[in-house]
Amino acid sequence: MPENLTTTRGAALYVGAILGPGLLLLPGLAAAEAGPASILAWIALLGLSGLFAAVFSALGRNIPSAGGVMGYVTAGLGARAGRATGWMFLAGVIGGAPIVCLIGASYVAALTGGGQLARTAVAAALLLTAIGLAARGLRASTAAQLVLVSLLIGVVVIAVAGSASSARVAHWTPFAPHGWLAVGRAATTLMFSFVGWEAVAPLTTRFRNPSRQLPRAVAIALAVTTVLYLGLAIATIGVLGPRAVTDVPLAGLLSYAMGAAGPAVAAIAAIVLTIGTTNAYINGAAAMAGQLAPTAPGRHRFSAQVQLLAAIAAAGLVLIAGYGIGIVGTAALVTVPTALFLAVYLGAMAAATRVLRGWVRLAALPGAFFVAVMLAFCGWMLVIPAAVALTVGWRSRTQAPSSIRAGWRWAEQVRTHA
Repeated sequence: MPENLTTTRGAALYVGAILGPGLLLLPGLAAAEAGPASILAWIALLGLSGLFAAVFSALGRNIPSAGGVMGYVTAGLGARAGRATGWMFLAGVIGGAPIVCLIGASYVAALTGGGQLARTAVAAALLLTAIGLAARGLRASTAAQLVLVSLLIGVVVIAVAGSASSARVAHWTPFAPHGWLAVGRAATTLMFSFVGWEAVAPLTTRFRNPSRQLPRAVAIALAVTTVLYLGLAIATIGVLGPRAVTDVPLAGLLSYAMGAAGPAVAAIAAIVLTIGTTNAYINGAAAMAGQLAPTAPGRHRFSAQVQLLAAIAAAGLVLIAGYGIGIVGTAALVTVPTALFLAVYLGAMAAATRVLRGWVRLAALPGAFFVAVMLAFCGWMLVIPAAVALTVGWRSRTQAPSSIRAGWRWAEQVRTHA
């Protein structure tokens, strides 16, 4: 039996699910797209993050055996939608793993003075290392993940606090150099840093008193992520100014805070976070791949997980190589998993409007609306989640795994007795 979660540990798990290596890259990308006005995108997404937290917490409490986000969508929209959501989540991990590795590699290249090809080589090595760890069955423990999160928080706090004296008011003008629509594009890019609430929602059953502990844990997590995100966003613009348009904004801030040692500290933190986070995501995706595979015999699940690792390696190396030869840029690569995760969140919010009741159901409505708006800014990348949905959408609900069918049966019972 897993031990009960305390409020503090639950809050730490939520913070760990939200924060990640994206924090090392996305402030620079957002500044490149919208200039100082990107701060509005950060503020808007922090508000939206609060809606996500409330909705996924309610889904986790009400559908404890539904198999995570796949089950939530199944409960509200049916088994076909649930399977499509599961495959879109897997596709998002496949597309997101090379991005995380490129983030870590960018800090190494900045430290060593290597160019784009050097960054490509380091990213490929990091990806293969993470896949190798996953293939050997090495899973990062909860304690290890919390250590990684603590490392990231510490580095961010040092960077923001240490560089604060170098901030300049002049760096905030012009405020919206690329127009106001650029704020929407920046918000879509930043969404990659706000996925994670769905990952912890199933753990809500481990609270001894969820109705009392969960709101406190969520409030603490929201407060911590708000301070970190806003602090880093403000420092990136105010301190770096025109130099905020970079793939290594944290290294720039640490240079102000720690001098010559700053880039080295940033590179070490980036490597550790990249391997740890990528390994955790791959292991989580492998578990989901096992759920999507036929439930019997057991070898099918193992085969599905091996195929997932092979897909991550193949697709990841292709995407990294595409970056290396200049076919695609970092911003475009980020849009791929972002579009997929946005589609997953849209399905979850839409399902929540059907299965939840009360004010949480009302919270899901604006959540679904704003996710749909951000999806519109993904442009032609919308073809990717659409293709995944069309490919798996024809499957009947009887083909869904038992955990997904459980969510569907739960929803049927709710509707019958409503």
